[in-house]
Amino acid sequence: MSPSYKAAVVQAASSPHDPQASADKAAGLIREAAAAGARLIVFPEAFLGGYPKGASFGTPVGMRKPEGRADYQRYYQGAVDLDGPEVAAVVEAVAETEAFVVMGVIERDGGTLYCTALFFDGARGLIAKHRKLMPTGAERLIWGFGDGSTLPVIETSLGRIGAVICWENYMPMLRMAMYDQGIGIYCAPTADDRDGWAATMQHVALEGRCFVLSACQHIRRGAYAADYDCALGDDPDTVLMRGGSMIVAPLGEVLAGPDYSGETILYADIDLSAVTRGKYDFDVAGHYSRPDVFQLSVNAAPQTPVAWKGGKG
Repeated sequence: MSPSYKAAVVQAASSPHDPQASADKAAGLIREAAAAGARLIVFPEAFLGGYPKGASFGTPVGMRKPEGRADYQRYYQGAVDLDGPEVAAVVEAVAETEAFVVMGVIERDGGTLYCTALFFDGARGLIAKHRKLMPTGAERLIWGFGDGSTLPVIETSLGRIGAVICWENYMPMLRMAMYDQGIGIYCAPTADDRDGWAATMQHVALEGRCFVLSACQHIRRGAYAADYDCALGDDPDTVLMRGGSMIVAPLGEVLAGPDYSGETILYADIDLSAVTRGKYDFDVAGHYSRPDVFQLSVNAAPQTPVAWKGGKG
């Protein structure tokens, strides 16, 4: 296991409805970060497929407008299949650079879309995924719900790596499930660019005694003007998502960010021994737990609507 290395969080806008352009941009950013020495690279939520901030998908309470169905069809067509060319472009860049990459995507599976974090390893390609358990607010109109079968924490030479997406970070029991798996590199792809997000990331680092790497897009209205009927106005200079990406150490020290200046890549050195040192006086899933008083049960079984016995059809 590498005792120390450089990590990066990418703060950039994706191309709405053009996942191949987003994948090509991501591949370039992976190569750029790797050339700067980064061995771990974290991308924002929904980088492939896009985060449609301000879009309503034509759904007032009790109604679904035809134009909203058309918006959903377009959004669906702009999502990615995990065996598609967009993911393949990322796999190629990861293999070339030998980096470990965590990236938020909109995953297409049947007729449903999922907000998903993908894990890429330089030698093995796409190795795991985490589907967002609880889409927030109007996200529930366009994304399905993940289940407990995709909550991986992956043992790597860079530490034990997992991902929790956006407001999943406000789910204490989900965080505890991550801590119980010994997560040391806690990736937080997000679309939350509020001032309070930085405090949440520091809290998670302190609570889990882990490194936290949060990546958020920086999007100007001009990039989305032709793509969404956006409730946030038509001014091309309006900032729809202002970033705030950051990296935090296990005792809450901010190593990089939060940055609101525009598209950028933030870097920090990761010293894995800091994870162990942090747990000297607080290990939330170990000596600081009280299993005689509190216990968490996690259902890790895949949840499927149809159970076939003996094979399909």
